[in-house]
Amino acid sequence: MTLVKICGIRDTQTALAAAEAGADFIGLVFAESRRQITPQACHDIVQTLTQHRRHAPPPVDLAGPTRSEVSPRTWFPAWAEAIELTLTRARPLLVGVFANMNAHEINDIAEAAQLDLVQLSGDEDETILRAIRRPILRTIHVHPGDESADITERLAPGLHAATLLDTGSPHAHGGTGLPFDWTIAQDVAARFPIVLAGGLTPANVHQAIRTVRPWAVDVSTGVETNTTKDPQKIRAFITAAKGLHHDN
Repeated sequence: MTLVKICGIRDTQTALAAAEAGADFIGLVFAESRRQITPQACHDIVQTLTQHRRHAPPPVDLAGPTRSEVSPRTWFPAWAEAIELTLTRARPLLVGVFANMNAHEINDIAEAAQLDLVQLSGDEDETILRAIRRPILRTIHVHPGDESADITERLAPGLHAATLLDTGSPHAHGGTGLPFDWTIAQDVAARFPIVLAGGLTPANVHQAIRTVRPWAVDVSTGVETNTTKDPQKIRAFITAAKGLHHDN
């Protein structure tokens, strides 16, 4: 079954609605953005989800393979399996979204906010990736003219646990609400588990999953009404995405 990440949540009511609707990941944005979360809101959401995840409050011990245990080719599938196993006892997992911040600051926030994973959505280099203490969901931005080979060359087995493909923009690190060429994602997803983002909505996520067959999908703008998260759209998105398990 396709996993679902609801990103850019900023209040407890929406976080709980997403959790109860079956979200596998909840994204809290710490990068500069209109969706940037306040420390108090982050604290309140973590407390709410701690009660929802009674048997495994955040952060969980998300242990995946080491570089000595698996080959580069099997690195990402092995991490996908580890995350799926964790989700059987702790759902949703908390993902903090960062962009171009130093590793010390990211690690401090991840610890204080009790994050399960760290999503890097900027231009972080290998030094930053090696210094992050939480498992990393790395964003690769797809720009016009990119081909699937360009994307796979940027994958770094041994440095990040999972890969999110999102629409590239000169103005934002994500949350543009715009799609990119799904055939590029389709080629990458045929070889590696990926998280598909960019312009997904309750209306098109069905076709996106049938076309790309990603490991997971990510949405933010597509479940908003007047720039505010809409619980009804969140439920519709999750239903549409997870209703496809018979097709997959």
